[in-house]
Parts: sequence; C-alpha cells; structure tokens
Amino acid sequence: MTSDELTKFARRYAEAWCSQNPESVAAFFAERGLISINNGPPAVGRAAIAKEAKAFMTTFPDMIVTFDKLESRPNGTAFHWTLTGTNSGPGGTGKRVRISGYELWKIDNDGLIAESNGRFDSKDYERQLSQK
Repeated sequence: MTSDELTKFARRYAEAWCSQNPESVAAFFAERGLISINNGPPAVGRAAIAKEAKAFMTTFPDMIVTFDKLESRPNGTAFHWTLTGTNSGPGGTGKRVRISGYELWKIDNDGLIAESNGRFDSKDYERQLSQK
C-alpha cells in the first residue's frame, strides 16, 4: 500500500469507528485478523472484532474517533487516534472522555489489517470516567 493509500485507509477506519456500526470496523480486518487492546486477550476474526467495537460504541454512543497521524515503524504502521465521547451507555458515569492512543498495524497482502495492537493510557481513561 502506498503512503497515500494508507492515509486514506486510516481516515476511513476512523470514520468507521464513528459510524455506530461495528461491522464497518471489522470490515477493515482480514477474515482472521486480530485486535488486542493494552495487551489484553486478542479478539480474533471479524465477529469478535465487531463485538469489541460494539462495546466501545455502546459505552460512548456519541463517540468520535479522529485520525491524528500515521507513523512508520520497523514492525508496522502506528495509527494514532483520539477518542472523545460521553460515557452515557448502560451503567455509564455520564462523564466526558478524551483519550489518545495508537494501534500498531500489520497490513496483509490484501490491504487489510492482519494484526492490530492498541495502546492508550488506561489510568488517565479511568481517572476521566471517575472525575467528580
């Protein structure tokens, strides 16, 4: 994938996260692709990835994910993002959250994400959810 193609892919991926349609996020992944967040157990396959996306979309019904930048690394491409939203889903705190992080992608020969390892500051996330 060229740099320009990868940038367009990243923009569409961020838009998919904003869509409230978890299957649109999963469609960016290879059939047996995986995503792992903060070294958690990986969600493997599009159905499991859609389930992970749905959890975020349910927690933050007004979620906006912005594409901040791409960074080429020896072991993949880092997709940097910022999530903003209100924790107003079932059992939510009603708190507004703004958190940034990245996903380290390995792209397969078909131009889909084979592997994504996501990272964000979970302590800052938890702090924002519990702020008084």
